[in-house]
Amino acid sequence: MRQILILFFLFLSKFLVSQTNIISTNVSAEQVMLGNYNPATYQATTILNHPNIISQGIQAEVSSDSLKKYIIALAAFGNRNSGSDTISSTFGIGAARRWVFQKFSEFSSVNENRLLPSYLQFDRQICSVNKHRNIFAVLPGLDTTDKRIIIIEAHLDSRCEVLCDSLCSAEGVEDNATGTALVLELARVMSNYSYNQTLVFLVTIAEEQGLYGAEAFADYCTTKGITIKAVQNNDVIGGVICGYTASPPGCTSPNAIDSIGVRLFSFGSFNSPHKGYARFIKLEYKEMIDPISVVHTAIRIQSPEDRTGRGGDHQPFRQHIFTAMRFTSANEHGDANVSDTAYHDRQHTTRDTLGIDTNNDNVIDSFFVDFNYLSRNAIINGNAAGMAAIGPATPDFNLSVNDSALIIHVTQQTQYNVYRVGVRTLSNDWDSVYTFVGALDDTIYVAPAAWYYVSIAAVDTNGIESIFSKEYKTTPLGIDDIKINNSGISLLQNRPNPFDEATYILYQVDRMPTYKSAFIRVTDMNGKLIKDIPTQIQMGSNEVLFEHGYGSIGVLNYSLIIDGNIHSSKQMIFAN
Repeated sequence: MRQILILFFLFLSKFLVSQTNIISTNVSAEQVMLGNYNPATYQATTILNHPNIISQGIQAEVSSDSLKKYIIALAAFGNRNSGSDTISSTFGIGAARRWVFQKFSEFSSVNENRLLPSYLQFDRQICSVNKHRNIFAVLPGLDTTDKRIIIIEAHLDSRCEVLCDSLCSAEGVEDNATGTALVLELARVMSNYSYNQTLVFLVTIAEEQGLYGAEAFADYCTTKGITIKAVQNNDVIGGVICGYTASPPGCTSPNAIDSIGVRLFSFGSFNSPHKGYARFIKLEYKEMIDPISVVHTAIRIQSPEDRTGRGGDHQPFRQHIFTAMRFTSANEHGDANVSDTAYHDRQHTTRDTLGIDTNNDNVIDSFFVDFNYLSRNAIINGNAAGMAAIGPATPDFNLSVNDSALIIHVTQQTQYNVYRVGVRTLSNDWDSVYTFVGALDDTIYVAPAAWYYVSIAAVDTNGIESIFSKEYKTTPLGIDDIKINNSGISLLQNRPNPFDEATYILYQVDRMPTYKSAFIRVTDMNGKLIKDIPTQIQMGSNEVLFEHGYGSIGVLNYSLIIDGNIHSSKQMIFAN
């Protein structure tokens, strides 16, 4: 009873300090997000909604020059701390918010006023300020049959070394003028086109103080009954230089440059809709953008939900049971540990600026942000959101196994002629994506593996996939070493393997044991303890995230220990 009371009061205390009085200042924007509107009211004179037109248009029209202009303008507000000035027209978060709102209004005015700008106002004490505003713009969909919205978002606020310092120089260029600029540019470009489902371009505040702006929007959607198909969060998305520190998984070599890779973070592993959406983003890029790109992006689907010890605005949405993920540049300039006197990187400091003046002519000529890199990341974002907003409904299926064959039978959304099957084993990405036509059944022959993880998508007449279904897993028959042993518990191979900074250690429970404690123990090959990770044994699939960090290459042992006894052990490869 005492434990229950403690938990109750902890929950109550969180509720009492959460956001209140959450309102949209534009009633029409709210009604569109609810699906309560006539699509003809917002229909473009010329409807451009074919996937190739949308995808190629986004790729052609996203401008690195526009992104640069947005970032320079955002930096000029000096300090965008959530507790900074709201009255000045040139300094502080208030001026920055109004500028973002004005840009949304400008984009709407050249697109038949189809883009609906709004503030999301809420009350919460943050840095001694009680009233706050997110800024968002709504592009109504052509069809209200599926009322779910798709959100592209980034946080506007910045900070320096002191969390609530509202007077310091805090240009916040990489963190996160880059993300805000990306959202603005996609609002400009994507509002030229039409989509079946509604798109929302969201710019939040108070990310630095605790993800409060995103939490307010997620709370608002839940309370109002606004449903969300997917959230794409963009945070620290335009820099290419590695700092002396960086939150893993990421770069390890100071001043190293990576203008090719981008990291996709999301929660979970098996049957995670967040990981599934990250895979969808990568697939749409590979098949629609990459073949006609001059510079090819390496999209890296990461194991953890965010960098070690860090967080972002996608998390409140995931906690509200909405599909959400995060885009972050391959390299970051710092791990934001400003309490360390030896910290000299840029992130979360007054040094997060536009760049440097190399020839002393009072003009910045060496920028810390690569605007072409940022534009490529914007294109990947826009293409994924656009295809998700016009694609067909997600099917469901039955999965069975016959010797070395996976047998697929589509059970829901059976009206389509084409389906795709994503199959993976040890990685976060699919090993293969298969296509079958003119049938609801397919047989896929596979090599022996411990587990296969399978999901499917429907494909419409324009060749666009749906979001992939939930995952099912199965084991091809005849693989003796992964059969459930007499205890009813089987320790499985970690995924991904080899891994860099983080991996999931898996075990399957078919018969629930009686036990007091259990943990995963990781050791090196000499038996030296690296980490003990407590785990609660549950029926079915169990996953334990192991975050290794950097600094070694080789083989590690991992064991499932129940009530002090080693149940079983395996090895994994750390290959950073």
